[in-house]
Amino acid sequence: MKWKNALNDYQLYLKIEKGLAKNSIESYCADVKKLIIYLEEEKIAITPLSISNDDIQQFIYSVSKDLNARSQARLISGLRNFFDYLIFEDYRKENPTDLIESPKIGRKLPDTLSLEEIDILISAIDLSAPQGERNRTILETLYSCGLRVSELINLQLSDLFFEEGFIRVIGKGNKQRFVPINIQTEKYIQFYVKDIRSHIAVKKGFEDTLFLNRRGQKLSRVMIFTIVKNLTEKSGIQKKISPHTFRHSFATHLLERGADLRAIQQMLGHESITTTEIYMHVDKSFLKEVINTFHPRK
Repeated sequence: MKWKNALNDYQLYLKIEKGLAKNSIESYCADVKKLIIYLEEEKIAITPLSISNDDIQQFIYSVSKDLNARSQARLISGLRNFFDYLIFEDYRKENPTDLIESPKIGRKLPDTLSLEEIDILISAIDLSAPQGERNRTILETLYSCGLRVSELINLQLSDLFFEEGFIRVIGKGNKQRFVPINIQTEKYIQFYVKDIRSHIAVKKGFEDTLFLNRRGQKLSRVMIFTIVKNLTEKSGIQKKISPHTFRHSFATHLLERGADLRAIQQMLGHESITTTEIYMHVDKSFLKEVINTFHPRK
C-alpha cells in the first residue's frame, strides 16, 4: 500500500464513516502529510504497513525542535488516529505510535470576555458604515447562540424559527441541532434582513444565505475573523479575541449563572460532555454559590 492511496482512503473514511466536515478532515490529514514529506525528504522507503515505532519516533524527534509541547501532542494524536484506521480496516495488526508518549501539557482554558467587554466591542462598530448593522448582528448572534464560525456563515433564512424561539444549526459532521435565540438578537436579525439585506443584489445560489457580503455572496471564515480583529484593535481590549471567544463566553456566562451543563452541551453541539466540562475550570467562583443555594445542609 502506498502512502497516497492510504491517505485517500483515510480521507474517505473520515468523510463517509465519521461524517467529519472538510476543515476537520484537513486537520486530521495534515499530520500524516507531515510524516509523508519527512519520509520523502529523507529518502526512507517504507510503507504505511511496514513503518515501525522506531521510524515514527525518529520522525517525532526530527520535527520536535520546531514544535511546542501542545503541537507535538497534536501531531502524535493525529498519527495515532491514522494508524488506528489502518488497524480498523485490517491492514495492520498494531499501532506504531502506541509506545510513544505524548508531552505532558496543561489543559488550555478558553479565553472569555466579560459582559462589559462584549458591550465595548459591539459599541465599537460604526453603524453608519454600510456593513455596520450586519456586523453587529453577527456578533450578537455569535454570542447569544454560541455558534462556531462555520455554523454562522452557513445560517440560512430557512433556519430561522422565530415563532418557536429557535434557530436551526448545522454543526460538525452535518449534525443538526436547534438553539434557543433571545428576543433582542431576533430583533437584530429581523432588522438586518428587512432593512439591510433586502437592498443587496443577491447572487444566484445564495438566495437563502442569511449573512451576505457586499457582492451578495456568503461571507468567508476569514472575513468573520477580520471583523473581530479590527473591532478588537479599535476597542483597545488587550486580549487575544477570535470569533470562537464569543462561543466560549456564551458557555461560561451560562454556567456561571447556574445553567445545567447538559443543556449547555446540547446548545454547543458537543458530542461528549467532557468537551463541555472544560468550562467548569474557567471560573469556580460560582460553585460556592451553587452549594450555598441548593445544598440541604447549607
